[in-house]
Amino acid sequence: MAQDSDHATLLERLRLHLKRLWLKTRGPIQFSAGILAALLALLLYNRMTPEPDLLTDKELRETVSDVMASATPPLAFSTRVYQIIQPSLVLIHSRFEGVNGEQDNGLGSGVVINDRGDILTSLHVVDGATEVEIVYADGTRSNGEVIVTQAENDIAVLSSDSLPEVLIPAILGNPNALQVGDEAYVVGNPFGLYSSVSAGVISGFGRTFEPEGRDQKLENLIQVDAAVNPGNSGGPLLNRSGQVIGIVVGIVNPTEEDFFIGIGFAVPINIAGGAAGVPPY
Repeated sequence: MAQDSDHATLLERLRLHLKRLWLKTRGPIQFSAGILAALLALLLYNRMTPEPDLLTDKELRETVSDVMASATPPLAFSTRVYQIIQPSLVLIHSRFEGVNGEQDNGLGSGVVINDRGDILTSLHVVDGATEVEIVYADGTRSNGEVIVTQAENDIAVLSSDSLPEVLIPAILGNPNALQVGDEAYVVGNPFGLYSSVSAGVISGFGRTFEPEGRDQKLENLIQVDAAVNPGNSGGPLLNRSGQVIGIVVGIVNPTEEDFFIGIGFAVPINIAGGAAGVPPY
């Protein structure tokens, strides 16, 4: 009987030892089993999923070329400036009494500056004209009338007897925020070439200029090297944001020819705008 009892005690101790061993190793075993199952699943997935076709060198070059071709570069400042100001630009036809009763014609530019449709231009474009015709960006034609003059700055304000259905005034900028070397853009109608843009930089401030055939000097002008030619007079000088910072009034040319050699002048908009009641900066 004692032998049977010892045998039962030994079996009990063995079961207890195995139970304790299982409790200690159960976690690592289950973790290892999980890892093994994941590896088996990944292996099975890779076996069942076909490998992707690799691009050839030619296909790679074509793909890169297509991506580069579809990339859209940002617009140039000159493009954005033109798009902003073009709806506000006007062409001005002036008619004058000529010699022996013949009629002379003049051509210039102007810019709409407010919701009333007032137009800023150079006084010499319309001074003494018997008839002024305004052509808007949408093709609307109208008779213009000089309502304010600022002779000391060669500036005139025009009103119109017929406005376009959609009137878009220009945005006026601050000339005092500029410095020499800043971008400058001129948009106008040189030689009758409607709505032309030229680009350059601000060359100087506070310039004095005496136009040919006139005794009065113009002062405090902005000097630019953006191309200015006959027909640009009265048009806007713009900064890189498309804001009007001046009104073009003339060019310097030491020859008798009437073309641009690199020096143009504009009246700062904080001065020119005063003729139309625009508050100064």
